[in-house]
Amino acid sequence: MQIFSCPFCGPRPETEFHFGGEAGNDRPHGGASVPAQDWAAYLHLRHNPKGAAREIWMHTTCLEVFVMERDTLSMRAEPGQALGGHA
Repeated sequence: MQIFSCPFCGPRPETEFHFGGEAGNDRPHGGASVPAQDWAAYLHLRHNPKGAAREIWMHTTCLEVFVMERDTLSMRAEPGQALGGHA
């Protein structure tokens, strides 16, 4: 089992966390005026890098959401960074 580090609660087992997606995959602005291909890219296309990846995670115990960098090859995870700059 992996140990992830919540910036609010410290190191915890991975079973306490929920994956929230790739960091930087921002929702398109413009509502109904956004072209269909832009919505499709937002919903379905992912970078899936080999190596370092920045990801959004939620600690289901404290319900805080944060960004964590994780290596997709070694599965090594850096301590999470609070969104908004405060921990």
